[in-house]
Amino acid sequence: MATLIGAIATSHGPLLSMPPELWHLRAGADRKNPAHWYRGRAYDYGQLLDARAPGFAAPVAPDAQQAQYEACQRALDTLAERFAALRPDLVVVLGNDQREVFKEDLTPAITVFTGAQIENKPLGEAQRLRLPPGVAEAEDGHCPPGGATYPGAPEAALQLVQTLVGEHFDVAVSSRLPGGEDRQHGIPHAFGFVYRRVMRDAPPPSIPVFLNVGVAPNQPRVARCLAFGRALAKAIRALPEDLRVAVVASGGMSHFVVDEPFDRQVLEALASGNEATLREIPESWFNGNTAEIKSWLPLAGIAREAGLAMTLVDYVACYRSEAGTGSGMAFASWEVPR
Repeated sequence: MATLIGAIATSHGPLLSMPPELWHLRAGADRKNPAHWYRGRAYDYGQLLDARAPGFAAPVAPDAQQAQYEACQRALDTLAERFAALRPDLVVVLGNDQREVFKEDLTPAITVFTGAQIENKPLGEAQRLRLPPGVAEAEDGHCPPGGATYPGAPEAALQLVQTLVGEHFDVAVSSRLPGGEDRQHGIPHAFGFVYRRVMRDAPPPSIPVFLNVGVAPNQPRVARCLAFGRALAKAIRALPEDLRVAVVASGGMSHFVVDEPFDRQVLEALASGNEATLREIPESWFNGNTAEIKSWLPLAGIAREAGLAMTLVDYVACYRSEAGTGSGMAFASWEVPR
């Protein structure tokens, strides 16, 4: 029987992988964005600026942004050290896809990758040119310049699938990611960031699990994400080998509009295992990229099943415009209490 030895969760995003001097590139894109989702409603930039008056002039000052960036880097270093200390034999990675790999032809709600190799491929020049401002500049944060290939765990992945189906989760299975000129040819950035920054491009065998948290209409709801965590914990423990298994979640928190009170509410509920509070959050609050918080939610069920306790390494609100656009960055770990 396998043992769940711990879990880690980290935000990802361009602000973590490029210096604050370049954050203005994303802020410029924010000013042109016609639909900034904030607490269930979409605002254009002008409306958002009015709604959040008097605004966020202080947090977007250069020295403040530098402090935000440095705090995030310290937290990421801490997560990498904690991951190394866990010494897992197998890692399950939870993340999402933003139309990088899965397109309109097929968008599964939950996909377990069963391939023997996990490829992290750099984008071609034409693909880079299609990216929004400030995204290509951060690509090295989730893909090394020459690309990388990481070991998968096909036998364990198929065993997870069998148990998950028995737990009434009819997951999709993919042994190779779709190809084509219109899509990324390797893992998307939510996963690449974890392999690069937390596992430092030297991961043990791993199983990527894609949660379609952000692409309508078949996003798993909050209650389903929580239930999936419990089912996934059972599936991991049911692996026949004597494996030490860790889970890593990638995504969140609130963005492109930073909502510190909301982020704190979610983090406190995760720390206390208060699933009732999480289920009470309106689904509309997870519109936009804030949906990535749902990649963290299975950890509540996993922690309960495995008896793990959460430690919040840090929460850093990274602001890039006066209207409060940016990303709430959170970094946490779950371990067996001593």
